[in-house]
Amino acid sequence: MSPADTGASTTVGARLPASPDSPTDSRMAPGGPGYRRMSLALFLAGVATFALLYSTQALLPLISGEFGVAAGEASWTVAAATGGLALFVLPMSALSERYGRRTVMTASLAVAVAVGVLVPFAPSIGALVVLRAVQGAALAGLPASATAYLAEEVRPRALVTAIGLFVAGNSVGGMSGRVITGWVAQEWGWRVAVGVIGALAVACAVAFRLLLPAPRHFTPGSLRPRVLLGTVRDHLANPLLRRLYAIGALFMTVFGGVYTVIGYRLTEQPFGLPQGVVGSIFLVYLVGTVSASTAGRLVGRLGRRGALYLAGGTTAAGLLLSLGDRLALVLLGLVLITAGFFAGHAVASSAVSRTATTGRAQASALYQSAYYVGSSAGSTVGALAFHSGGWAGTVGVGLLAVVGVVGITLCGTRAARVAARREPVPAH
Repeated sequence: MSPADTGASTTVGARLPASPDSPTDSRMAPGGPGYRRMSLALFLAGVATFALLYSTQALLPLISGEFGVAAGEASWTVAAATGGLALFVLPMSALSERYGRRTVMTASLAVAVAVGVLVPFAPSIGALVVLRAVQGAALAGLPASATAYLAEEVRPRALVTAIGLFVAGNSVGGMSGRVITGWVAQEWGWRVAVGVIGALAVACAVAFRLLLPAPRHFTPGSLRPRVLLGTVRDHLANPLLRRLYAIGALFMTVFGGVYTVIGYRLTEQPFGLPQGVVGSIFLVYLVGTVSASTAGRLVGRLGRRGALYLAGGTTAAGLLLSLGDRLALVLLGLVLITAGFFAGHAVASSAVSRTATTGRAQASALYQSAYYVGSSAGSTVGALAFHSGGWAGTVGVGLLAVVGVVGITLCGTRAARVAARREPVPAH
């Protein structure tokens, strides 16, 4: 796919593999050696990451009740974790360039699950927020390193599908974490619930390390600040990458806002659902598992920008449906929001990996940083909007973010058309 096809600049590195999908390409492909082990390992890593990162999200009403704080203050147990990840993902990606993707991912999971053991014993809301921030910072080594690992070890034509499976693991982790915590908390409280999630993450981390194949195409990079800053500067100078970073942040603003406050809405009237049932609402994450894992086929049919338009439209439709006072409409709205978000995220993150041909860990880290800044902003702003304007306020924030996604994608479409007109016509 040429730069004109994607709207990409050619300034981010020039090292492209010759005949990337030729029979002599030693990278992994579906059906080939190691591909299933790699897919399962990164799927489990995605499960552990999202289960830990959002382990308190479904429990916010209980946390508010125990510590006597409002929704906005309790939401910081989510925003601190995603904010810690956003701040540390770029430095951790630099370490992965030097010491290897698998090493950094393993260390990140190990530290995050160790902190998870302490979270259930937090004596105050302040201590809980601090522990969650440390946990998010520890997890920062995994997302960018995972996508960089895939970009190096998987053949280009299989990359969107492979990243989609990793994102699908995110959705399963987010779903299982919320469903498990909902039912466990209903019987034994939120502290036991987050302890159970910690145990699940330990099992996933061990399986991940045993399954993930050793990298064969990793070349250590430099840790010199000047080199790293130059790489980051080159990525930020690329118009396509800037657009993809903004799209990831805006999609996550919607998702973070909706799922941070949905528990408050469903436990209040006119629904009045118990905590266990509210936790089960997150089974709609299974829709995200499907939409993320099929993102490759969606791009094949509609193109990258077409897939983003569809994802944005689906998300907006879900937001509007969720305004209804009938539970069936709210659930259908959540299904559409989840499907649109995970599809858009898989498309945007895989496009980052394809666009950056050097410094992939930094390119992915910048995307992840923007993505989790969006999550922190969505969690905080969505909770504040809910406090001041109810669910309609949260939906309003989400719709503004979707308008931003569509507007940025339109800019990309226009840039691609301009670039196509400038391409010289081949001589016959």
